[in-house]
Amino acid sequence: MKSLRLFATFFKIGAFTLGGGYAMIPLVQREVVDNHAWIGEEEFLDLIALAQSAPGIIAVNTAVFVGYKVNGWRGVISSVLGATLPSFLIILLIAMFFTRFRENPHVEAVFKGIRPAVVALIAAPLYKMAKSAKVTWRNVWIPISAALLIWLAGVSPVVVIVIAIVGGLAWTYWTDKTNKEGGNQ
Repeated sequence: MKSLRLFATFFKIGAFTLGGGYAMIPLVQREVVDNHAWIGEEEFLDLIALAQSAPGIIAVNTAVFVGYKVNGWRGVISSVLGATLPSFLIILLIAMFFTRFRENPHVEAVFKGIRPAVVALIAAPLYKMAKSAKVTWRNVWIPISAALLIWLAGVSPVVVIVIAIVGGLAWTYWTDKTNKEGGNQ
C-alpha cells in the first residue's frame, strides 16, 4: 500500500510540474512533509542538499531518497517510476506530434508564457529553503558567492561543495575552540 501511495504521489508531482526538478521541490515538500508526514522539514532540507550533491537529476534523486526512507527498495522503484513516467509519456507525445506544430505561433506563445512561470516556480522554493536553512543577511554572501563562482567563474560545483565542507568544518572548529577558551577563563 505504501508503494502505491508513493507512486501516486510522485506521479501527481511529475504530471503537474513544469520546469523540471527544481520546480518540483515545493510540491514534493508539500506532499512528503506536510500532507503525508513521511519526512520532517529538517530532514527534507538535508535530503534536498544530498539530492543536489549526488550525480543525476534532482527529481529522481529526491524520489530515490524519499522512496527508500518510506518503503525501502520497493519505495524507490515506486517513487522513481511515479516521478519519471509522466515526463516520459509527455515527451513521447510531444515527439510524436511536435514536428507538425513547431512553427505554430500559438505554440511558440505558450512556451514564451511558460518561461516566467517556471522562474517563479524555482524562486519560491529557493526562498523557503533559504529560510529553513537559516540563511540571513549576515550569511547570504555564502550561497551568492557559490552561485557566482559556478556561474561566472566556471568553477566546478564539486569544488564549491568541497570548499563549503572545509569552510564549515573550519568555522565549527574555530567557534568551538573559541567558546571553550572563553568558558575556561
